[in-house]
Amino acid sequence: MRILRDTTYMNQGDRGASAAIGNFDGVHLGHQAVLRIAAGAADAPLGVVTFEPHPREYFAPDAPPFRLMNAAAKAHRLESLGVERLYELTFNNRLASLTPEAFCGEIIRDRLGLVHVTVGADFCFGKGRAGTVETLQHYSKDMGFGVTVADLVATNSVEVSSTRIREALSDGRPEDAAAMLGHLHRIEGVVLKGDQRGRELGYPTANMSIDGLHPPKFGVYAVRFDVLDGANAGSYDGVASMGVRPMFAGNRPNLETYVFDFKGDLYGAEVSVALVAYLRPEEKFDSLDALITQMDADSAQARAILAG
Repeated sequence: MRILRDTTYMNQGDRGASAAIGNFDGVHLGHQAVLRIAAGAADAPLGVVTFEPHPREYFAPDAPPFRLMNAAAKAHRLESLGVERLYELTFNNRLASLTPEAFCGEIIRDRLGLVHVTVGADFCFGKGRAGTVETLQHYSKDMGFGVTVADLVATNSVEVSSTRIREALSDGRPEDAAAMLGHLHRIEGVVLKGDQRGRELGYPTANMSIDGLHPPKFGVYAVRFDVLDGANAGSYDGVASMGVRPMFAGNRPNLETYVFDFKGDLYGAEVSVALVAYLRPEEKFDSLDALITQMDADSAQARAILAG
């Protein structure tokens, strides 16, 4: 997959895609339905047009983190679904100020040269979100690109949306989030060097930042742990703690995973942690011995769940 961040000057070969347009946060079942339609809408490479930073981050930079995945994780997921061109448009004042007509003409037609676009039924675009799917269809007729509008997707009569997925994660329901995502919710990033308290307790952990992401319910999870690069690349099982580690005051929220039956150095490795099941909330114990006893129990429970 080609990721095109500077789309002002593109090779001719990068134009002419059949592209889905949207933020694609989480790449959930609704997004996947849009991608399938885009793939079959024209005899052209499959593309995605998305925005960085997320428009919501741009307009409300001080709001609490809400993203389900960072840009790199989104790109990995889109590539796995067959996307060939990822047009990652820089969302800035210039882009935000474009009228719907200007967005269709300057971005879709002139800059990207798309032959067809596919959007969800609730798609809005342009300054003040003034453009709708009807607006898009209207301008497409004179600008020479096709348009397909995909119906919204529901599971168990509940409309799939990034908002509902966030709610499920906040409630400690990763299984419900996965049902709407069509895959386990994952947090991707680099393993950071921590204070090594876990190693002293007999539970060395791979520490990751969750800055900028919507935080799932704090607590302990059974997880799948994928190392994406390096000598230890592969898939493993583990148990992870999400939160502030109340036994050790003053910690920034993070994710730390104890990887079962693993020996090796993960510092600096790119990893992906999938939340399988929520085991229990965070807790402050009376002693380190009590904490270790609980960690033993958490590990045994996680192993049982992941073996099932």
